[in-house]
Amino acid sequence: MTRVTVWNEYVHEQENDAVAEIYPDGIHETIATALDDRGFETRTATLDDPEHGLTEAVLDDTDVLTWWGHTAHDAVDDAVVARVKERVLDGMGLLVLHSGHYSKIFRELMGTTCDLKWREAGEKERLWVVEPGHPIADGIGEYIELPEAEMYGERFDVPAPDTLVFNSWFEGGEVFRSGCCYRRGAGRIFYFRPGHETYPIYHDETVQQVLANACEWAAPGADPPETTFGNAAPLESLGGDGTER
Repeated sequence: MTRVTVWNEYVHEQENDAVAEIYPDGIHETIATALDDRGFETRTATLDDPEHGLTEAVLDDTDVLTWWGHTAHDAVDDAVVARVKERVLDGMGLLVLHSGHYSKIFRELMGTTCDLKWREAGEKERLWVVEPGHPIADGIGEYIELPEAEMYGERFDVPAPDTLVFNSWFEGGEVFRSGCCYRRGAGRIFYFRPGHETYPIYHDETVQQVLANACEWAAPGADPPETTFGNAAPLESLGGDGTER
């Protein structure tokens, strides 16, 4: 069973009544429940937990980490970011959600500003499936339509994705690369754009299915390959006397 840790800074839900009405137990609990219902073994962690809930023991017991953050990116401890990065490079999957594009961990792994254009106007978003054969798009159809969303617009300052699964169009005219797949070290990373806290996007069953598909895709295999680094002895003799040249 794939083990998923759902991380959320859990600030808006405690400070904004409108957000608390949509997510009374927090965005993390809504996502975790949806994944649990689809057969994943889930736990949650938040910013205020000791070590943000991301201790070495928790990460060692995690196949995929999902990350939602917005207003408290700078409050995430750098030591925890380094710990998460190391686990991703070693093979843990990472799903970065919505405003998590500006999280320390995503920017560290991308090596760019990860900045973008935005507008909060409650406009329609249509996410087109541009790679229908990809496992993350399994069972989704040609597009996902969200009646109200925050707009994110290009340019999105990230490296070109290894695979682009979704491309968004917004009612105001902008487009955006909304489903980006990357590999860093042995780990798989998926950035998924929808999820602004003032809209009930994580209650949408199709969005939940994308998250479930992405967790399956990002999870490491049962026997991840071992990789060795450092000084290596030659496989063949490099000199007439059997020594290195």
